[in-house]
Amino acid sequence: MIEVTKMSTKGQITIPIELRRKLKLSEGSKVAFIDGDDGKIYIVNSSTLALKTAQRAFEGEAKKAGISSDEDIIAFIKQERGN
Repeated sequence: MIEVTKMSTKGQITIPIELRRKLKLSEGSKVAFIDGDDGKIYIVNSSTLALKTAQRAFEGEAKKAGISSDEDIIAFIKQERGN
């Protein structure tokens, strides 16, 4: 899909509706512009980007902590709360 939009004198652009839907953007949503190594600029929903970044940061931590089931999670939370 190729969408074309015009930039205003203030540098503002309108993201076409189809792309807003695909990125799950609504009024007040924040977007991130990423300068890719491939020479392309990527526009992403910043909330989604933050979630994916956090997921990558925590990847493997449950296994390191010995958590492999819902019961392990409950036990871990109780331990951390001092119950």
